[in-house]
Amino acid sequence: QVRLVESGGGSVQAGESLRLSCAASGIIFSTYGMGWFRQVPGKEREFVAAVNWSSLRREYTNSVKGRFTISRDNTKSTVYLQMNSLKPDDTAVYYCAADSGRFTDARTLVSQYDYWGQGTQVTVSS
Repeated sequence: QVRLVESGGGSVQAGESLRLSCAASGIIFSTYGMGWFRQVPGKEREFVAAVNWSSLRREYTNSVKGRFTISRDNTKSTVYLQMNSLKPDDTAVYYCAADSGRFTDARTLVSQYDYWGQGTQVTVSS
């Protein structure tokens, strides 16, 4: 059984930080690329950040570059999203996802991922 379980969301004020975690089980974590996406009501799921299986490639959506950092700890089968300088428009449900391909790039499309977590709410107030 494959499970991706996000945690670390919450309500913060603009300018503050959060670190999201996603713990994976049921997969050989070190062979999977990992990504973070977010979604707000009425909108499509949006790419946020990704790291490929080898941690040699990372990608970020333009709106979070310089503020968010994706990382992974293969010993814990966990991927993280450090979110600094949060803005109200970062408010969303954040999802982690796992990509089974050992690609040299970090994948950025929803369709490229095989497994998804249940999401964790991030709310940023001004």
